[in-house]
Amino acid sequence: MVRVVSFIFSLFFVCEVVYGQTFDQGKALADSSLKEKMVWVEKLASDDSEETTRILQHWLDGILVYWPQENRLVRGIKEGRRYQLQDLMTEEALGTAASRDIDRVKTNNSLRSALKQVLGSRQLASSDRDVRLAAIAELKRRPDYKVLLLLKKREAAEQDDQIARQLSELIGLVLLESTEANEQLEGLQRISGELSPEVKDSLSRFLLNPNLDPQVVEVAQRELEGITRSLMYWGIGQDLFFGLSLGSVLLLAAIGLAITFGVMGVINMAHGEFIMLGAYTTFVIQQWIPATSMWSLLISIPAAFVVSGTAGIVLERLVIRHLYGRPLETLLATFGVSLILQQLVRTVFGPLNQSVVTPDLLSGALDINAAFSVTYNRLFVIAFALCVLVTLWAVMQRTPFGMRVRAVTMNRGMASSMGVQTKRLDALAFGLGSGIAGMGGVALSQLTNVGPNLGQSYIVDSFMVVVFGGVGNLFGTVFAALSLGVANKILEPFSGAVLAKILILVFIILFIQKRPRGLFALKGRAAED
Repeated sequence: MVRVVSFIFSLFFVCEVVYGQTFDQGKALADSSLKEKMVWVEKLASDDSEETTRILQHWLDGILVYWPQENRLVRGIKEGRRYQLQDLMTEEALGTAASRDIDRVKTNNSLRSALKQVLGSRQLASSDRDVRLAAIAELKRRPDYKVLLLLKKREAAEQDDQIARQLSELIGLVLLESTEANEQLEGLQRISGELSPEVKDSLSRFLLNPNLDPQVVEVAQRELEGITRSLMYWGIGQDLFFGLSLGSVLLLAAIGLAITFGVMGVINMAHGEFIMLGAYTTFVIQQWIPATSMWSLLISIPAAFVVSGTAGIVLERLVIRHLYGRPLETLLATFGVSLILQQLVRTVFGPLNQSVVTPDLLSGALDINAAFSVTYNRLFVIAFALCVLVTLWAVMQRTPFGMRVRAVTMNRGMASSMGVQTKRLDALAFGLGSGIAGMGGVALSQLTNVGPNLGQSYIVDSFMVVVFGGVGNLFGTVFAALSLGVANKILEPFSGAVLAKILILVFIILFIQKRPRGLFALKGRAAED
């Protein structure tokens, strides 16, 4: 009897909404139990008018209230202890009311899910592509067999290939809710090869049903095993991509250190701060040029090279050139310089991290499938590291400057006797290595926040890369950076980020016990030392 009465009231309410009249059904809706409200949702779902859509949306947002004074439903926004009342359709201000003078149309999690389902079904017909995609994503979370006919109708009318594919996947999930074996098989066929989490979860729940046909069970198990296997392979691919991006960052951070360490044998503990200076240069450039413009990033690259390179030359001229041949004192001096640079940055920019905006061109990701996507900013870092590497190789192999650097690296005394100005070359090489570190800071600013301690996170990793690859060897530095980056990302899912770093460090320690000069050690002065 209660259901019959609720049904009658529901029909009355729908009619009043459609024709704009106001009777006491609003009060009945506000006063009904949560179970009875579910009946109202079902009946309102049968009317696709804009008014009904507004009611459902306001109900979901928690701002649908009944106003006894006017005997109608209105939009009520709470401000302090009072409600600002507005017309449902025009949002015209209707005055204010105390909490005791209105009745909120309450909801719970079950009602919210039902309301999202109804609104999601309506949004499938939206002219906005993003709205349709969002509606499909919402409906995937809780497939409902009742909307099957609507979904097939929308699939037949859909012109966008991507949305049509998403609709087909959604229909497949909905068909799994059917009790007919032929529909279940059609659903399994539609979702075959799809790797989204919703498909895997739905298949797992589907196989828990004890009443399934044996043929259906066999097909479903085969699909679930295929999805699990594909997710494992694509997960490995995702780890490799993140490993390459981490390796590219390590390469940019270590390649400058490899030059200075290889040419002068200087343990520069301030190298991380040159990375930090490059990152802060990007932040400063974005204050002058619109941050979302790609020009801000492109201009930051040479600017960071100049700033960090100049700082490196000044450090070499004022401090390091007086300490050649005294490695312990050089280490302590450069460590003190790193603390000074950190405090200088804190004084100028403040102790808090600064956020560098990623340009619009590098925002977002390229989605290969539901299990694998590559972000444009990481692709940029990989491509940028490759460009720096090729340019540096050309400088070292094809220019007189590079030939002199290689000569000093091999045998400083012989190079000096042949007329190479080793002191001048030391300053230029130190500036080159510091400038490349600054460009690494530009790339790093696209992946993380910029702060005074940014360089400290990479100084140990940079030394590990240089020692593992071979001091002064460009190819060894590249191999070491990429291999350590990939190894770190492959270990993280099993051991965690901290333990993965520890395992890498232990490996490096054990490795240098057997090969103190690294994988690809240079012959000449470095070998003799």
